Formats: sequence, C-alpha cells, structure tokens
Amino acid sequence: MTYQIDVESNSQSLQIPPLAELERWVAAALHSQELKLAEVSIYIVDEEEGQELNQQYRGKDYPTNVLSFPADIAEEVGIPLLGDLVICAPIVEHEAKEQGKTLHAHWAHMLVHGTLHLLGFDHIGDEEAETMETTETQIVTGLGYPAPYQDITEE
Repeated sequence: MTYQIDVESNSQSLQIPPLAELERWVAAALHSQELKLAEVSIYIVDEEEGQELNQQYRGKDYPTNVLSFPADIAEEVGIPLLGDLVICAPIVEHEAKEQGKTLHAHWAHMLVHGTLHLLGFDHIGDEEAETMETTETQIVTGLGYPAPYQDITEE
C-alpha cells in the first residue's frame, strides 16, 4: 500500500502530534477500506481560520474540529487524491479535555473520522451513522485507543 499524506500547519498550537502519528492514523483508516493507493492532505488551523472555512463551505459561523473536502476527480483519470482534511487544533484540544480523552486519542479519532468522510462515509441518517461510528470504533481501538463513542464497544 502506498499512501501519500501531506501535512501543513497554520496553527500556533504546541500540542499537535508528531507527523508520524498523523500519518499512522490516516493510514489506518485507508487500510481499513483496503485502499492500495491514496493521497490525503491535512491542513491544521487555529480557531479563526477554522471558523472562516466552516462559514465559507458549510454556512456555519463557528470553528469545528474537522472539515473534509473530498476530491472531485474521476476515477479513470488515475490520480489517487482522496481529498483534504482541515483540523482545528484548539477545538480538538478543547474537546479532548472536555470529553476526558487523551489528546492523541482524540486526534486519532478526528483524523479517522475525517478520512472516512473522504472515503464516502457519512452520519446524516441513523443507519449511516451507526455504520460510520462502528467503523471508526474498530479503527481507533485497533490503534490502541479507547472506543471514541461511549455507546459502542469493540465486538
């Protein structure tokens, strides 16, 4: 499997996990779907830029933890670009603390969650949400972290 994972940071956070961990978490989500070749870009931002992007692309005037932008490239073109993830570091840090999770566990969950969105998973309907959350839980626990959702346990 060949995965190209590019990371750029425009965040002042001093708590961003090491590059190797960010790559490992995204690769775990890609591998779970048996992808052989994929490219994902990760852009790490602070709250102001996160809020601007969430407003611009989702019409929501607040920063959010992760935004996923799937690439719109026809498969026959042969470019393995899945898309871009935007992670708002301060929001992830705040949520980890608020939810009583380790910072790395929550970062892992957010990168797995965002990557699954790039792969076509969603959580709009109950059935879709259950499928996505179950898949996330399997990946995150497979990485050695606790289940990200309290009502889902590893089977």
